[in-house]
Amino acid sequence: MTTDAAGLDPLRGRLIGFIREIGIEVRDAALDDSCLLPGLDIRGGAVVLDHPRWLYPGDILHEAGHLAVAAPADRSAERLSPSGGDEMAAIAWSYAAAVHLGLPTAIVFHAAGYRGGAQSLIENFAAGHYVGVPLLQWYGMTIEPRQAKPGGAPPYPHMLRWLR
Repeated sequence: MTTDAAGLDPLRGRLIGFIREIGIEVRDAALDDSCLLPGLDIRGGAVVLDHPRWLYPGDILHEAGHLAVAAPADRSAERLSPSGGDEMAAIAWSYAAAVHLGLPTAIVFHAAGYRGGAQSLIENFAAGHYVGVPLLQWYGMTIEPRQAKPGGAPPYPHMLRWLR
């Protein structure tokens, strides 16, 4: 079953719409409590939603970020096994998505997430101290600010493309 973004609150609908627009599938399914993020999982190349359990809207950007930074050949695997670098790249990707959508950073880096480190992420990203951006550049998805050329493409958090 596929989520109909029109029936959701405006923020959740907007997030789902963006994720679909860039080419990532979003599906509905009942999920158990084993998921790392409440009401969200990644299965078979899609973000899977359990609406009643989906607590924090911005978490969907983080999960979509894992799919977006995965190698194309790995993206449709039944289960992803992101490395530490992929985790950092997903964090950077989700921040860029929030900026692109004009959302407050706290939507993605909410107080209940990131093992108590959300405020540190907010402060660091606001100061231009970005984790994960070198990998996004290496994947051809963005340009690190210190490597941007005058008159060239805008640097991160602008994305050259949303999928690796």
